[in-house]
Amino acid sequence: MLCGLTTVVILSTSQIELNRRTVAMAEEEVSYASVVFKTNKRSPPEAGLLPDKKTNSRGRCYQQVACCLGILCVILLLGIIAVCVYIATLIHESEQNQLKENQTILLALNGNLTNQNNKLSSENENLRREHNNLTVQLENLTQVYTVLKSNITNLSAENQNLTSQNTKLSAENQNLTSQNTKLSAENQELKTERNELNVSQAQWSIDAYCPKENQNRTCKACQDGWTLSESSCYAINNPDVPGQKTWEEARENCRGKISDLVVKLDQKEKEYVNFNWGSYGYWIGQRAEAGNWTWINGTFLKTQDYLTGPPSGEAHCVISVGGTPSKSWKAVKCDEKHRWICEKKALSV
Repeated sequence: MLCGLTTVVILSTSQIELNRRTVAMAEEEVSYASVVFKTNKRSPPEAGLLPDKKTNSRGRCYQQVACCLGILCVILLLGIIAVCVYIATLIHESEQNQLKENQTILLALNGNLTNQNNKLSSENENLRREHNNLTVQLENLTQVYTVLKSNITNLSAENQNLTSQNTKLSAENQNLTSQNTKLSAENQELKTERNELNVSQAQWSIDAYCPKENQNRTCKACQDGWTLSESSCYAINNPDVPGQKTWEEARENCRGKISDLVVKLDQKEKEYVNFNWGSYGYWIGQRAEAGNWTWINGTFLKTQDYLTGPPSGEAHCVISVGGTPSKSWKAVKCDEKHRWICEKKALSV
């Protein structure tokens, strides 16, 4: 609008300047005509009056023309100003309507932007919370990662150690396999020898229990040198002091005779042993184990009426000393040396 007004003012100024110049030119022409007519006067005084009148009328004519032109310029200027004002008014109204529309659009946009801003603020808050949660989770995962990394390092070291041990065990396994093969061969040989020994032992048992006399065999419940009582055979070993043995040595001697130290399980057998051989002190198959008096067949002593003294912290074994029932057995150190009695099942004939 300002640009339109500026243009109208410039046009009006230019038109006024043009009118001013036109009037000035007309005046100059009038003056020039006056000067010319004044310098060329040669007529008599009566005749000189006509040129002056013509000159004055022409000047008035020019002045009227100039006045008309000025009025026309003013009218034209006023028309131009009116048109400019009308155009400016139209432009102003159009711009005002456009501004109202723009204002409505901007208000709508502002409302949308406000909603979007609220929404983005809410989303920003949610993202901030998620960021905080993710930060905490990241710290936890970092700690877990550190622990797992340490565990992996430890497991790698253990794996390396296990690999070394596995290699070593593989070598040992190979050695054991070789030894097993060798032992299997030896076991087979031992089985063969055992079968041969069983045959020999069977033959020895036959010869021991059923000796041949005059091409005939007479079988007995106990072999020579053994005493029969009930269903058992007893071998009484009565060496002098230099030949006496510890409890373990006595038991090994009995095992070499396919027997073991005597085990007294009933009252009748106890009385039989004590009455015949108990007075000298013979090793029997009983000793202290874990605070209990235990027979070599794994059973426990049910009553200690025949035993003097409970088991102590030292290694104690039992000897049969005869005498009264309350003093028929005695606990002594197992490394003492005494006589001993072996026992085995009698042959049923």
